[in-house]
Amino acid sequence: MTNEPNPYLPVVPPVSKDVPRPLWSVMIPTYNSGNYLRETLASVLAEDPGREVMQITVVDNCSTKDDPAKTITELGSDRIEFHRQPTNVGMVNNFQTCIELSRGHLVHILHADDLVRPGFYEQLGRAFHKHPEIGAAFCRTIFMNEYGHWIKITDLEQPESGILPSEWLEQIADVCRISPPSIAVRREVYEKLGAFDSRCGLCIDWEMWVRIFANYPVWFEAEPLATWRMHLASSTSTNLADGHYAKSLYQVIKSFELYLGDRVPKKVYQNAKQNCAFFALETARDLLKIGDTSRAIAQIQAALTYSQSFRVVRSASRLFLLNSALSLLRKTTTTS
Repeated sequence: MTNEPNPYLPVVPPVSKDVPRPLWSVMIPTYNSGNYLRETLASVLAEDPGREVMQITVVDNCSTKDDPAKTITELGSDRIEFHRQPTNVGMVNNFQTCIELSRGHLVHILHADDLVRPGFYEQLGRAFHKHPEIGAAFCRTIFMNEYGHWIKITDLEQPESGILPSEWLEQIADVCRISPPSIAVRREVYEKLGAFDSRCGLCIDWEMWVRIFANYPVWFEAEPLATWRMHLASSTSTNLADGHYAKSLYQVIKSFELYLGDRVPKKVYQNAKQNCAFFALETARDLLKIGDTSRAIAQIQAALTYSQSFRVVRSASRLFLLNSALSLLRKTTTTS
């Protein structure tokens, strides 16, 4: 795949030859991140090898509830670069700005509520140095809650750190196995493949990682060197309730079918679509519980367009029965 003109895959221009280039560009997109940004920056500064080796830039998507510039000043404005969008350009376009502003050979897009752990840049940097053929490297991730308490850790993809086998494409096409804070990408990969696909909504990262793996070897680091914060204000949590997440998942799976084709068995696509349908049905169940029947029905109908497997149809039928029972219960309560 080459970086051909495509309205959905923004072109990433190369860095000008007269611009000094560090090894790393740590690009931190933020929007109303509050004190989380302070923690994120502190984790990066603790691993900072110096400005000649690492660019650190915060890209603010026109925050309205906090002042990222003030946070940067308090932590050390002379070390951290700051760019503020004149208006809110949306998540995808803000990520695009992050990539375009990056000057390093290796780009790490670190969300403003996530953290790196000791050794992240050193160990992943070593993998890139030893294996110039790899397009990206990622590590295991620790999930934490809004208070910073650890919840769980991502799977051990193989017994030891190393380049993943080509067969791993089947696993990552089935479900996203790479968390946003855990992966670093060679900038030239973005230049050749294009940036994040704007059609993929909340799942732009999954599509991007699969696109990279389909074109380049990828390194897996067994050590958990990144922390991903899961909280109610995150974009995933916010959009899960209204069905945007399931819709984004389905769009990504459709894109996989187009450019992966028979490199991945059909059963993988079918299973991924079924999982997508279950996301929609879970949303429908939550909506029914609060009496939002019209939106719940819409999610059930969406689920049946994503997959018509026996399990999905059975679950959808049960929700229709649940809706009827709840409607009858409400009428009975009203007339009592």
